[in-house]
Amino acid sequence: MRREQTNAEGKLWYLLRNRRLAGFKFKRQFPIGPDIADFACAELMLIIEADGGQHADRQAYDERRTLALEADGWRVLRFWNDDILTNIEGVTETLLGAVRYLEKIPSPSKPDR
Repeated sequence: MRREQTNAEGKLWYLLRNRRLAGFKFKRQFPIGPDIADFACAELMLIIEADGGQHADRQAYDERRTLALEADGWRVLRFWNDDILTNIEGVTETLLGAVRYLEKIPSPSKPDR
């Protein structure tokens, strides 16, 4: 786990913390098996990743990791740090759309709200 968060992660965390996004509980630096998700909502089985420039060089790794997480029932949304920093409104709209969609889907692993 990292102690220091990037500016983009800080901006995204401000949006997600304290149930600010549609009342759902998100945690940061959330361990899932051998991986650590930037942000996760266990209730929705949703992972949100903030990707910096280093991810451009490791797309194959990120794709394999996403497929493995999805095989375990998680849904993964990735945003480039630049998008978070310059278009937080668009990122917020995308997240709200995803959350509203996911909360309607019944899942045996989702606890009742």
